[in-house]
Amino acid sequence: MSKMDNLRAMREARYEAAAARAKGTPATRPALAPPVAPLRVVSDDETTPEPVADDELCGHRNMSGRTCTRERGHSAKSHRYS
Repeated sequence: MSKMDNLRAMREARYEAAAARAKGTPATRPALAPPVAPLRVVSDDETTPEPVADDELCGHRNMSGRTCTRERGHSAKSHRYS
């Protein structure tokens, strides 16, 4: 067999193996993740943030080791590193 024939045979074998995995029975398929617990209801009293002291920072660290300078529990999606 030539090199191209070998490649074609390997490609067809991979295709057949993938098709066989896709047709798998439900018992052979991986189990789905368990359902997530429902979210709890937040009352109006719990939505107001507590006052934060100036020295309490978020403290989130990025990959280079810098820490976030925003206040702890900030609602912003991004962090400010210094």
